[in-house]
Amino acid sequence: MIVDFFSWLFTTRTGVLCLVVGGILLFLLIAFLLERKTRKEYYNHEKTDDDWDLFDDDDEEES
Repeated sequence: MIVDFFSWLFTTRTGVLCLVVGGILLFLLIAFLLERKTRKEYYNHEKTDDDWDLFDDDDEEES
């Protein structure tokens, strides 16, 4: 049964697509969680003009 799963995962087009999409989603989740952790750790960082914000939580409106 496990051999059949790995055979499907690596030899069929659908399996490889699931593997690639699953990897992308996994790394997006990891990046999101690490960004949240970093944001909590450095909450008192003074922002400069060179800083960019992934979540854009600022109330400032850029015109």
